Amino acid sequence: MKEMKTIDLEPLVRKNIRALKPYSSARDEFQGDASVFLDANENPFNNPYDRYPDPKQWELKEAIATQKGIGKEQIMLGNGSDEPIDLAIRIFCEPGKENIVSISPTYGMYKVAAGINNVEYREVSLNSSFDFESEELLKACDKNTKLIFICSPNNPTGNSLNKTEILNTIERFDGIVIVDEAYIDFSVRDSLLKELNSYPNLIVLQTFSKAWASAGVRLGMAFASEEIITLFNKVKYPYNINMLTQKYALNLLNEYPKIKNWISMILQEREVLAKELNKLVCVEKIYPSDANFLLVKTKEANLTYQFLVERGIIVRNRNMVSLCGNCIRITVGTKAENQMLVETLKMVK
Repeated sequence: MKEMKTIDLEPLVRKNIRALKPYSSARDEFQGDASVFLDANENPFNNPYDRYPDPKQWELKEAIATQKGIGKEQIMLGNGSDEPIDLAIRIFCEPGKENIVSISPTYGMYKVAAGINNVEYREVSLNSSFDFESEELLKACDKNTKLIFICSPNNPTGNSLNKTEILNTIERFDGIVIVDEAYIDFSVRDSLLKELNSYPNLIVLQTFSKAWASAGVRLGMAFASEEIITLFNKVKYPYNINMLTQKYALNLLNEYPKIKNWISMILQEREVLAKELNKLVCVEKIYPSDANFLLVKTKEANLTYQFLVERGIIVRNRNMVSLCGNCIRITVGTKAENQMLVETLKMVK
């Protein structure tokens, strides 16, 4: 059995967060059953929407825990993944003093959230294969580095990063490593959720936005040790996940066979789309993908992007992103949408 890494979280947490007394609602303080609620100044005439939602979302967490094979106390739910990204920075990083290290290119919100919180953001370039070595990532760290962000499968490159290098980073780094697995359901690689009990400094992010086809609902999941989740609950807004979202997600979790079918359809369409794009004169390269999108190198990304926009087809121009010169990112859509894209691109010379 793998020996669990030990880490003292207390010195990693900002002093004001350690000292913070969190807001406590009556729903937090009350345990048990009740028939009359006169504690929260609610208007009682619009059942069931008159009541504040469960601030800890226990029923939903129990369902997620069963589906993921972890403890419900290891889950924090957020308004998309962006909420736990922001909370992690606020919990662990002292503004104007400490820093974050991440790969480049990757998901842009890590850098934006760091900037909002006045925390230095350091980027380590991926290699020509869009992968990284833990040694290079750790070289960019110093005594003031509190967080490392790793997105795998990565956005916008689409590939899964080397698991051995990720685990080596977690093992050797004395701070918190956040692995963003927004696209993990489209990958043949295993999630790092199985590693949570071995690494108390690991946070894994997942989302309902991609494989679960619920981007409009804005529901993200952070998985970590119970100690880290306690810190998240201490800092998050009391009722951050509304009642409608909780009920929607509970119903969706009961339809997992349908979700698996959606994933299978996207993977099939991804393969077909890649083959069709490879035939086009304007396309120079299709990069391998473990996500629900393809990074495509074209002869002239700006012109190709504009050509598509003028015909009502929106893709993502990644031409100005590091290592992605002349690349566009194409989400795998329905069969009809993908065919429309390919037919339109056939007109680009």
